[in-house]
Order: sequence, then structure tokens, then C-alpha cells
Amino acid sequence: MDPLPQDVPPNSGAAGEADSAVGPRTPSPLKLAIRKARLEEAERSEVIAELRGAETARLEMLEEELRPALADIPRDVDMFDIGLVPGDRPRLFIDMIGFVEMGRDRRTYHFVQATRYGRVTIAESERMEPIISAVVDYVARRLIEREKALAGDTTLEQAASVYVDARKTRTKMPAAAEAPPPPSPRPGILRRGIAFVIEILGSAVLFALVTIGVVNAWRLVSTWLASLH
Repeated sequence: MDPLPQDVPPNSGAAGEADSAVGPRTPSPLKLAIRKARLEEAERSEVIAELRGAETARLEMLEEELRPALADIPRDVDMFDIGLVPGDRPRLFIDMIGFVEMGRDRRTYHFVQATRYGRVTIAESERMEPIISAVVDYVARRLIEREKALAGDTTLEQAASVYVDARKTRTKMPAAAEAPPPPSPRPGILRRGIAFVIEILGSAVLFALVTIGVVNAWRLVSTWLASLH
């Protein structure tokens, strides 16, 4: 007898032929869009990193040129601390409120001072020489402002010292040495006479008003009594 044929699922051969004909599945539109966005983000990050590196290099060159120009700042002045601060926008700080940064074109230097009313652009140029000159002038003005502030503080201290010394001197003086206060002036005879006349007239006017009131009240009462009879 012939062997029995093995059980074969129906349409199995047709399904296998169909799968082999279709081949690997194509990615969905969403996966393609995500892949494209990742590639664009990587390219953009590389461009940004290159631009940021170029900005940092330009500011480092400016810092190297500035340090010899500002070498004469007194050692006891700690208000200037030149240093490059990296970040999304690298900045070369001159002091707490003045700094240099690159413009949108990544080529122009902008020397900016932060004030209470906003930022003020002191100088801008594609060359380093005008920026170096502007920074030197800025440092000189700030040093003059510092000298004026210190002079004002010294003047206030001297005035306070003089006031304290004078107060101590007055405190040490004996009480008998102090002159008595001048007597207060007394009102003259004419002023007292005028005040007396005004007082008499006021009393007379008040008495007259009271008398007129009593008379009018008596008339009203008499009229009312007469009307009753």
C-alpha cells in the first residue's frame, strides 16, 4: 500500500509564494519623517557647533590683544576681570556690566554695556582695533568714576568726623557756661489795648444777640397767649 500523504495546511504553498514575492516591508511615512528630522538636526548641530567655535576663536583673539592694552590697570582695582564665558552666545566680559559678543553675522564685534534702562552698544566693528580702542576708553572712564566715588566717600567721612568731634566738645562743656535763652518778647501796650477792645465788643455783640432772642421769644409767647383768649 502506498503511504498516506502528510497533512498539509490548505493554501500554504500559495501564501509562501506570495510572501516571497512581496519581499521586505517598506518603512512607514512616519519613520521616514523621523529619520529625516534626525539627519537635519545632526547637520544643524554640526553647523551651530562650527559657528560657535568660530565665535569663540574670534573672542579669544580679541582677549589676547586686549590684555597687553589693559596691563596698566592698578593692582588694587578689582572691578575689571577680563574673561571669556562660553555658552550659546560666547561673551568676553570686561567687567560686570561690559562685554563683547559677536553679531548675527558671526563676524562683527559688539561692545555692549548693560544699564538699568537696557543694553547700550558702545562700539561695533568687524576689525579688532576699534573695539580695543573703545574698551580702553571704557576702562579709563570707569577708573575716573571710581576715583570720584572714593573722593565722595572720603568727604562724607570727614564731615561725619567733624560733626562727631563738635558734638563731643559740646557735651564736655559745663552747663553754667551755656548762655541762657533770650527772653520771649512781651506783647506791647497797643496790642493789649486792641485785644481788650475786641473782647469788649465781642461781649457786647453777644449780649445784644441774647437780648434780641429773648425779646422775640417773649413776643411769640405773648402772641400765642393772646390767641388763646
